[in-house]
Amino acid sequence: MSLQRVTTDKAPAAIGPYSQAIKAGNFVFTSGQLPMNPETGQIEGDIKAQTKMALTNLANVLEAAGSGMDKVVKTTVFLADINEFAAMNEVYATFFGEVPPARSAFQAANLPKGAKIEIEAVAVVE
Repeated sequence: MSLQRVTTDKAPAAIGPYSQAIKAGNFVFTSGQLPMNPETGQIEGDIKAQTKMALTNLANVLEAAGSGMDKVVKTTVFLADINEFAAMNEVYATFFGEVPPARSAFQAANLPKGAKIEIEAVAVVE
């Protein structure tokens, strides 16, 4: 099986030696998506605004891979403060349909660039 690197300018560029996502067979594995505006490089807003931006970046990476939010099978959510779980969930729910993906959520001691959230996913490519 060959691996294919996925890149898009509609999401923040990798800030290290990694890819935005990798396609492997019928799956795409994304790197953690920060709530960074790809045009300005800034992270702004409360947990709801940051959740929306991180998921928008995730959707754009998946689209570049030939997949989409409706094909996500698993996400991992990293929160700077687990007490913001309910507020994150309100926004998160709007990005997925009636069959939301499996998910894990953790509090992380510190996220890159001072972000409140980072989200990664595994999705199917059809």
